[in-house]
Amino acid sequence: MVPDISTGSRTYGLLVYLYGPGRRDEHIDPHIVAAWSPELAPDPGRDPAATLKQLTDRLDLPVLALPKDRRPARYVWHCPVRTAPGDRHLTDAEWGEVARRIVHATGIAEEGDDKACRWIAIRHADDHIHIVATLKREDGRSPRRHEDGMRAQAECRKIEREWGLQVLNQGDGTAARRPTSAERSKAERTGRAEPPRETLREQVRQALAGATDEDEFFRRLTEAGLRLEKRIAPSGDTIGYKVALPGDRNRDGQPIWFPGSKLAPDLSLPKIRERLEAGTVDNEPALAGPDHQSSRPARARRNATHIAEQALTTLAGDHDGDIAAQLVGFGELLDAVAQTTPASTRKELAEAAHTFERATRSHIRAEHADHRALRSAARGIVRAGNALGKGEDGGTTAMLLSTMVLVAVAAIRWHSARGHAQQAAAARQAAQHLRAAYRTAAATPMNTMRAQGRQLPAPVRDRYAHTLEGALPAQADHLLCESGWDALAVTLAQAEHEGHDPEALLQKAIKSRELDTAGNVTDVLVWRLRSIGELPAASISAGARTNPRLRPPQPQAPKSTTPESPARRGVSSSRRPGPRR
Repeated sequence: MVPDISTGSRTYGLLVYLYGPGRRDEHIDPHIVAAWSPELAPDPGRDPAATLKQLTDRLDLPVLALPKDRRPARYVWHCPVRTAPGDRHLTDAEWGEVARRIVHATGIAEEGDDKACRWIAIRHADDHIHIVATLKREDGRSPRRHEDGMRAQAECRKIEREWGLQVLNQGDGTAARRPTSAERSKAERTGRAEPPRETLREQVRQALAGATDEDEFFRRLTEAGLRLEKRIAPSGDTIGYKVALPGDRNRDGQPIWFPGSKLAPDLSLPKIRERLEAGTVDNEPALAGPDHQSSRPARARRNATHIAEQALTTLAGDHDGDIAAQLVGFGELLDAVAQTTPASTRKELAEAAHTFERATRSHIRAEHADHRALRSAARGIVRAGNALGKGEDGGTTAMLLSTMVLVAVAAIRWHSARGHAQQAAAARQAAQHLRAAYRTAAATPMNTMRAQGRQLPAPVRDRYAHTLEGALPAQADHLLCESGWDALAVTLAQAEHEGHDPEALLQKAIKSRELDTAGNVTDVLVWRLRSIGELPAASISAGARTNPRLRPPQPQAPKSTTPESPARRGVSSSRRPGPRR
């Protein structure tokens, strides 16, 4: 059950919409289900003699009774309440009870208060009502409605539990402000995919990702095509900013501006300055990478993978301020990757960045100085430009996404342990989008590595299977049947060709991070080995397949004293198990 509170200035205009047919004739049988005083509230939906003007006058009476200079500019309180998809349809009597409980909980009209605000609840659909109130009490005072949104949410959670409806996630007041119903309706009328508020929020976050200072942040906003207006103090200092979409204007033809604080709590200029000052990044972050040729986007992604792995260590710790900062930095990294990703993964990563944004804010104060490395990685990715969907660019994208999935999973665990229901749900959705993006990005490089792994000589494959058994004895039989085993075998082969000890490198990859949260352990190990060993992310050189150093030593290693499992015996067979589904 979702309440959505907003305020306005025209009671009559709102009632015309609520009693009207709707923009697509979706309003059915509009009528009042509850009111401050049923006998005093004329219902045009049930009484043919009643008019909207009469109902407006009754609702507005306490406001109009005041001198003009005491009348609030926005005195109309509007709260749609909607049940979740799949919930049963409530009766009129039940919706009336919902309305009475919400106006009581929010301070609009507490039970037994005969001087409370006037209000009505209108139903014109099966799944929701609209509560309309005027914000002056009968005694001329204003209602005490501090944090009415949170109080309405809390009352809805109680109703859900008591009535057996879906219990939605409890908010904590740190969510970004949602578009109003008027903003959503205008977006539909003008053919926009989403309300301007949401478009602006995403573009401001992308402009902030990895920005070095305030000037660069503002420059990125204008380069993105946004209208920008700074708020300048008499001293000449910038004390705020607001943005607007080109072409988004009000009825007077003026741009519709949104201050940063109205887009999200952490996008106000003071909050942005905290992040920039505490997490200042180098102008040109060093880009790690192997000696083989690779593009700047590939090296930036490889560098970001190392940093994301370090963030996982922090997320496994117990310092909440550090962890909160890492999640903020990870959000910036995700914004940067979404901006520069190949077309094949752009939609999923844009959705991941959009949903994870909610997981970056809670009441735990972030120690911003601790996300310097992640902001540096984000800057490196933005500076490096768009990545291709193939070759080393594609491989390092898959490498980075493999690690980013684990960071999102760690965020789910942390938020869940602290009761941050909305943030945990957002991280869970982001993880799903990241997994989908990973599968797309990894398809070509993993298929190439699997094919190359199947071409390795059987004795070489057996030797690496023994290496895996020694490193992960309890999981080896299962891992040897995973679709990623062939890619893991050829990765160990290339590591040895490059001068690494395969057994030592595998142990390092295993010990660097837990594997319990990995959906496909062999995939994770492939990318960890290629990251730690500075190996190419896209392919293996022909020399690594033919170099005599990769052939088994003579004489052959002693046979295992334990019976071989079917999975182990099948390692060198030409008949490989199919991919896991």
